[in-house]
Amino acid sequence: MDSATSDRAALQATADNGLKIVVVGGFGVGKTTMVRSVSEIRPLNTEETMTRAGEAVDDLDGVHSKTSTTVAFDFGRITLDERSVLYLFGAPGQERFWFLWDRLFSGTLGAVVLVDTRRLADSWYAIDRLEHHGTPFIVACNDFGGSFHTEQQIREALDLSPDVPLVECDARDRSSSKYVLITLVEHLYALSVARSKGADAALAGSPAPAATMTPEPTT
Repeated sequence: MDSATSDRAALQATADNGLKIVVVGGFGVGKTTMVRSVSEIRPLNTEETMTRAGEAVDDLDGVHSKTSTTVAFDFGRITLDERSVLYLFGAPGQERFWFLWDRLFSGTLGAVVLVDTRRLADSWYAIDRLEHHGTPFIVACNDFGGSFHTEQQIREALDLSPDVPLVECDARDRSSSKYVLITLVEHLYALSVARSKGADAALAGSPAPAATMTPEPTT
């Protein structure tokens, strides 16, 4: 066993703070590729070969060259320090597997919505479900070499709030995918700071508790 493998095994035994992030999006946008590109371990993939039977139920518009698909979820892992690890879950994209999403969102700190700008409508459901669960998220546009869209056009098409970060990426590239995750973590931290300041302000503006009067003893 080499040093890197030995160190990783030690961290696996001692890490006690697991942080969960989910990568969601439409069919064929690169979720499996992103998890694979950044995971420090060999990712768990539940990919199966696509067959003609699936053509009747899966929307293959724009992804006709795809030969395999995720049928449960992808799983990867990144060590943050000696006590903390980041767990990555890639959600399946086909509509017939969307019932799994609610369970994947459980305990999630935040999410990356990966989109293909050629098929922006495929991302609407992911954004809707995250907003329904109140899960913070960012949007990452995976580079498929399609037509150029301005940031404003993408925001309008996805009806994104101005405070939701929007970045470009290449899910095949490790450094690009890491940048996406860093952007999400920074967004989560900013939201946490804002909530903390809001709570402090609310406490500062709260009226002092009313004094209670002790009744005089009767004689």
